[in-house]
Amino acid sequence: MLAINYSTIKNNLKDYCDEASDNNQTIIVTHKKSKSIVIMSFDNYNQLMKNARNAEYLAKLDRSMEPVSYT
Repeated sequence: MLAINYSTIKNNLKDYCDEASDNNQTIIVTHKKSKSIVIMSFDNYNQLMKNARNAEYLAKLDRSMEPVSYT
């Protein structure tokens, strides 16, 4: 994981995009006047979203198997 400031990323965007896509590097872009953002490969993004959906599904299954109280 790399943390790069906004000015550096602006001047070298192609290099950092290549780093993210070719080397599966996650890049945090920092900016003192706004919130940070993350650049990652599309494959890494898809895997992250798949993991999140799986976690939601497993949590839903766990909730469905909780015993029901009829009192």
